[in-house]
Order: sequence, then C-alpha cells, then structure tokens
Amino acid sequence: MLNSSAKGYMYVMCAAVMWASSGIAAKYLFRTGITPFELVQIRVTFGAFFLLVGLGLFARPLLKVSLRDVGYFLLLGGVIMALVQATYLFAISKIEVMAAILLQYLSPVLVALFSILFWGERFTWSKAVALALASAGCYLVVGGYDIHLLELNRLGIVGGLAAAVTFAVYALMGERAMHRYSPWTVTLYALVFASVTWNIFLQPFKYVSTGPGTIECGLLLYIVLVGTIAPFALYYLGINHIRSTRATITAMLEPISAGGMAFIFLGERLQILQLLGAALVIGAIVILQIHREQCPATPEAIRNQT
Repeated sequence: MLNSSAKGYMYVMCAAVMWASSGIAAKYLFRTGITPFELVQIRVTFGAFFLLVGLGLFARPLLKVSLRDVGYFLLLGGVIMALVQATYLFAISKIEVMAAILLQYLSPVLVALFSILFWGERFTWSKAVALALASAGCYLVVGGYDIHLLELNRLGIVGGLAAAVTFAVYALMGERAMHRYSPWTVTLYALVFASVTWNIFLQPFKYVSTGPGTIECGLLLYIVLVGTIAPFALYYLGINHIRSTRATITAMLEPISAGGMAFIFLGERLQILQLLGAALVIGAIVILQIHREQCPATPEAIRNQT
C-alpha cells in the first residue's frame, strides 16, 4: 500500500501527464481544421457543464457563492480565464507543444516579480537567480539565438507569453478567491463565465454543427474530461496529501511529458539550445516553489481561519 505522500505525488504526476496529453490532442485537432478559439469555446462550455453536473450531484454546497462576489467571478472567468485558454491554445497551434507549455509555465516567475514590485515582498538571492534563469531559459526556448526561428515562431511566442501573463493574473486573482471558496467553486465559476464570453463572441457550437468525425469528437471529449476536469480532480487530491508547493514542482512533469509525446505522435522536436532553455525554466520554477514552501499562509489555511 502507498503511503499518503506517495499517493499525493502519484495523483499530481497523473494530472500533469493528462494536461500534457490534452495539448497533444489539441495540436492534432488544429491540423484537422478547428481553430484555437473554437476549441476554447468547446472546452470551457462543456467543462463548465460537466463540472456543474458533478458538483450538483455530489457536492452541492460548493455551488454557493455570495452575491457580492459575482462581479469578481465575472472578471476572473469572463475575462481572465477566457484569455488564458485562448492564448494558451493559440500558442500551441503556432509553435511546438512543449515550448508553448513552457512559456505559460513562466507565470510563477511573473507572479514572483509582481509580488516584489507591488506587494513589497522581499527580494532575495534565490528569487534573483530564478528570474535570471527564467529569462535566459525563455530566450533559448523561443529560439532567440536564431533570427529565422524567432521570426517563424513570432505569433506563437506572443501567444505563449500572453498565456503566461494572463495565467499569472488568474493565479493571483484565483488565490484571492480561494481565501473564501473551495478551488472547485473557483474553477467552476471561472469556467462558467468563460463559456459565456466565448459563446457571445463565437457562434455557439459552430464547429460541432459542421459534423466533425468520430476521431475529432473523441478528442474533443478527451480534452474536456481527461484534459480539464480529471486532472483538476487529481491535482486537488494530490494537494490533500502533499503541500501545494511540492505539487507545483511535481507538475513540471507536464512540459517534459508533452515534449516526449509531441516527438512520438506529432514528430515535433526542439533544438539542443531550446532543450537547455527548457531545463533553465524548470529550474527557475523549482527554486521559486522551494522558497514559497517556507511561506506559512496558504488559501486553505486562510479559509479555515474564517
């Protein structure tokens, strides 16, 4: 029998692999003609629906939110979550899956930088090293050393960096919301309002109405269930057994496994210097998370005090 910590790490690793595999599925779908924005619409709409049904059946109290917080969730989901999903999938459609995921994973670095500049968080040598590693790693991952590679991937790089910025904002706002609500509640209402946004800006279910094939329908369902809801469930289960900082470090398996799967199933490969950049980015995030583990106040602890 696995002990509690081993179960936690296993849950988080499974979640990371699922998130990575959904990126591979998305890349395949882009090659069949679906646009990133159509996929965002389907992902957030059906993700919200299935999560709403699940919580309604098994955890109805988690559906309750204060009326005064509706506007906050509208901003969190209808604007920030909507942009997070769009920029992330747009980046995947334009550049290698691993590179796109790594660019989004710069968000903890941006959160740390924001905290130093605006929240008065102490600037330490570990943070300085992490920021330097992340900057150098980002430069290498996007192919900054090769002007032709940089020009070829320009739109994808912009999308990936935008995904990092929007996800950093989502992380900061979401953490604040989790001082009052369960992560499941925050995720649900973020998805609900994101689906409202994308069904306003895009004709609802336009891609579905064109009659996609069996493979495409299967991959869409896979992205919603296995690439969205299931990994969230496993990740939160993991946090119940190990600290969130350790879970974040373990989740770095996502870009690594995404790179392997992209090579096997899509024929994508990164250059040696890009792989070196990936290692630097991962190292920067590990340093930041190890430092963060020393901070006592977590959203769960704050919720329990109120």
